[in-house]
Amino acid sequence: MRAVLFDLDGTFADTAPDLGRAVNQMRAARGMAPVALADTRRVTSLGARGLLGIGFGMGPDHADYAAMRDEFLQIYENNLCCDTRLFPGMAELVDRLEADGRLWGIVTNKAERFALPLLQQLGYGQRAGCIIGGDTTKHMKPHPAPLIAAALKLDLPPAACVYVGDDERDIQAGKAAGMRTVAVRFGYLNGSDPDSWHADLVVEQPYAILDALA
Repeated sequence: MRAVLFDLDGTFADTAPDLGRAVNQMRAARGMAPVALADTRRVTSLGARGLLGIGFGMGPDHADYAAMRDEFLQIYENNLCCDTRLFPGMAELVDRLEADGRLWGIVTNKAERFALPLLQQLGYGQRAGCIIGGDTTKHMKPHPAPLIAAALKLDLPPAACVYVGDDERDIQAGKAAGMRTVAVRFGYLNGSDPDSWHADLVVEQPYAILDALA
């Protein structure tokens, strides 16, 4: 295993506070009380769809959804990295990977307009071997195309890569791409049990991901 690829939201970084802030800013503008972070956190992996569902009880079929989604994304884009932080132990893991001469990168369904500046603000944009967003390829996870694109960017075969994620679609994408897969219990999980995803490894904390490299 020569490279580790990470999902972004809920795996590499805890982005839930800033995404929750965006939906609560929208609620405040409408005279509504804030939604608890615990409630917005569990749907963070679903992006705007999940957060607008929690914040306003609306889905993509609602007449106002498109406008509300645009408003949400603009607010979030203006406040990408107020309270977003790497998960505890992730910085140390990245340092270890680099010290061992292994490559690493990000493969996320988050659009590039958010993923690229967010990683720059976190201080990892230049260190990542690749950053593949949800609009980098024609398909998003669970389709394997973004992961295959990442392997090509790193000039490695997919079989030499590990993909790490906190959602079942991450594991599905990794397996479809021919990569070893790791599910993280510390992520958002979207209400699902990672033991049911058939990942090659399930870990409690970032440093345990090194076990997948043996």
